[in-house]
Amino acid sequence: MKAMVIEKYGKHVPLVLNERPMPVPGEHEVLVDIRAASLNPIDYKIKEGKLKLLLKYRMPLILGNDFSGVVVKVGAKVDLFKPGDEVYGRPRKNRIGTLAEYIAVHSDDLALKPTNLSFDEAASIPLVGLTVYQAFHDIVHLQKDQKILIHAGSGGVGTFAIQLAKTMGAYVATTASEKGYDLVNALGADRIINYREEDFAEQLEGYDAVLDTLGGEVLGKSFQILKPGGQIVSVSGTPNARFGKEAGLGPSKTFLLSLVSRRLTALEKKTRTRYHFLFMRPDGAQLQAIKALIEKGRIVPVIDRVFTFAEAPQALDYLEGGRAKGKVVVSMPPHA
Repeated sequence: MKAMVIEKYGKHVPLVLNERPMPVPGEHEVLVDIRAASLNPIDYKIKEGKLKLLLKYRMPLILGNDFSGVVVKVGAKVDLFKPGDEVYGRPRKNRIGTLAEYIAVHSDDLALKPTNLSFDEAASIPLVGLTVYQAFHDIVHLQKDQKILIHAGSGGVGTFAIQLAKTMGAYVATTASEKGYDLVNALGADRIINYREEDFAEQLEGYDAVLDTLGGEVLGKSFQILKPGGQIVSVSGTPNARFGKEAGLGPSKTFLLSLVSRRLTALEKKTRTRYHFLFMRPDGAQLQAIKALIEKGRIVPVIDRVFTFAEAPQALDYLEGGRAKGKVVVSMPPHA
């Protein structure tokens, strides 16, 4: 099969088209004919080797972390899916590789595709949808009328997060540029901070939660707007010792994380808040819940651009350039 691979880690390492062996599904797995994949910041972070502490891969490595497609074959112990089913999903971390014609995925990581979405639209959902769903339901336990700040509201995670927070009855503030204003306003944001002209830390206070997608200085300042007992969930900050313990990384890596996250731990104590680093996990049942929201019209996909499979390297460059409003999708050509 054809696949987009890297031969080694590095910022300037090219993403190249290659022939790879056809995946063979195990007894609990499903072989999927991929019709579309979406790109996410984790893809260029993996490519550049920034996640080597958390993720170990062999080369050559097929990139890509979420997809939509059609079931071709199912393993002997799979009973929820059958050939011909239209599905979407996020493979587990040791089985990534959605920039390819086919993928073998554990059946627990799949759900039926929302019936009102195209393959391109469905492929834009799994990673960002699960990230936000787990942040709001599993960690923050977001409640009606609570106040949440969502950073970078016009980005891939942000556009989904605004919609889900509103379905949960929360008051939503978000940061965006003037170019993203109309989009986040249409998605339902209650308060929009133009980050080019305003400092969110001076404008907001007494918030229950923050969803951080930027890390760095923005993450540090986010502690200032929380009420005591408030929570920050970050997908771009530094993992802390709590994450190391929960992820079972072992004593040495957990201790290392405690050292590199000292500043965040100090901010937690100073502001009497709680910081969580989120490394999303695949979950077909949660994708099924998201499917129901999409089919009811409560959440709609937001896609910036669709690239062809041959244009996947340019798509990754475009995403890393930070210009995308919504998701970047790679559409697969028909293949035998």
